Amino acid sequence: MEKIREAKAHIVSHLEGTRPTIALVAGTGLGAISEKARLTGRIPYSQIPGFPVSTTEGHKGTLAFGSLGTKDVLIMEGRFHLYEGYSAQDIAIPIRVMSLLGVKHLIICSAAGGLNPAFSAGDLMLVLDHINLMGTNPLVGPNTDEFGPRFPDMTQVYDSRLLAIARDQALRQGMALREGVYVGVLGPSLETPAETRFLRMIGADAVGMSTIPEVIAAVHCGIKVMVIAVITNVNLPDCMEKTDIKDVIRAAEAASPRLASLCEAVVENI
Repeated sequence: MEKIREAKAHIVSHLEGTRPTIALVAGTGLGAISEKARLTGRIPYSQIPGFPVSTTEGHKGTLAFGSLGTKDVLIMEGRFHLYEGYSAQDIAIPIRVMSLLGVKHLIICSAAGGLNPAFSAGDLMLVLDHINLMGTNPLVGPNTDEFGPRFPDMTQVYDSRLLAIARDQALRQGMALREGVYVGVLGPSLETPAETRFLRMIGADAVGMSTIPEVIAAVHCGIKVMVIAVITNVNLPDCMEKTDIKDVIRAAEAASPRLASLCEAVVENI
């Protein structure tokens, strides 16, 4: 809590009186979200007390603030992963700071590998549910009642109103929007053909190495959540092709303008 309160105080000192109630997390190669916003400032994660620091390629590592459309927003330009050596509790720190800052709605955007054979690289997938295979949970350890209950309900993780807004705005923009289940794995090694087949068999449509710790922390804090995954490649277990991180980043960057346009429309209609 001391770390979280120090981080909150540092961020508040930069916000110049504004109090955003909407936050976005932009993952690998998804910088167009920030480009859509009218930013008034950025704080490097390294300058925020208690914050982890992004080490993954394609993550800027700054907390930006300003407006998207007519709404004040916070934007995490890059995130943190378990495979970087951070704990799930470390990854939850920014979300808990957001909660203390008064954030009520959180939109998370991430790059993911497609498992559903009907998907194509570049698709946007609205996450309807998730499967946590990361082997950990940000709520492990003593519960902080200030944020939420010991055993938070997870039957409706992804806010139905935000999902409805996203569907409506995608339709208005003539944008195809896939829907499905996201499975989180530890990484950083990519999936084998057998693992890919297993993940599809248990009901996953996309796989990634992030997102779930942030989502669980947000639900615990009572923040309404929506997640959109950019499908950067499609894994078919019987004809797997090699995946290179540079190809993943390129695919995410190509889809980023469409994602940013949809996020702006969702934010405007919250």
